[in-house]
Amino acid sequence: MELAVLKYMAAGLGAGLVVIGAGLGLGKIGVAALEGTARQPEAASFLRTTMIIIAALLEGAAMLGLVICLLTMVM
Repeated sequence: MELAVLKYMAAGLGAGLVVIGAGLGLGKIGVAALEGTARQPEAASFLRTTMIIIAALLEGAAMLGLVICLLTMVM
């Protein structure tokens, strides 16, 4: 195969893995927050705030991974 084709395949595979990983991470965050709220309803606001902060950091890392994958196609 040509190098250009391999670059596109690697970028697509990397982007797919980043999205799958981010989705699994967000799912685990949501499950943990719901279980924590079910166990201690009075701590729901603290758990929600923590969940949003962690989700934002996870999304930032996922976006960085996607940008790196897209930049590999350009270079």
